[in-house]
Amino acid sequence: MLPAYIVGMVLAEFCAEDLGWVRRLRTLTMGFLTPFYFLRAGTLESLPALITAPTVVVILLAGKIASKIFGLYPVVALFRNHREERWFYTLLMSTGLTFGTISALFELTHNIVTQEQYSFLVAAVIASAVLPTLIANRFFLPKHLLQGVGGELPQNR
Repeated sequence: MLPAYIVGMVLAEFCAEDLGWVRRLRTLTMGFLTPFYFLRAGTLESLPALITAPTVVVILLAGKIASKIFGLYPVVALFRNHREERWFYTLLMSTGLTFGTISALFELTHNIVTQEQYSFLVAAVIASAVLPTLIANRFFLPKHLLQGVGGELPQNR
């Protein structure tokens, strides 16, 4: 991952100048490379391990979400006044999906964790992306930021 970050920093100035290139790179990444990574990561999951010990996933999920909330909420509260906004941004920023799955795959391929442990980690990481997003959109959506001209909410399409 470090070489990718270094290449990103080197190309940052070029990327800012050529928006067409950025769009093409984003299309290539999201449309071609990302699905292969997630297919690879998903094929290494062990469903029997998840079925036999769901408590492990719940404990890992609770720890991941709690640590993110305790770390993010105070910082977000410095910049957002409304309660709904603070919780909305905190929950949306608490995912860590990409880094969590990449680090778990690295640990598995380097025999740091077993396949069962990998399955627990990835399941908790995926759940920590989905559950906070659902909760944020259901209970903490800052509707005052969505109001259009005339004070009405935009229509769903």
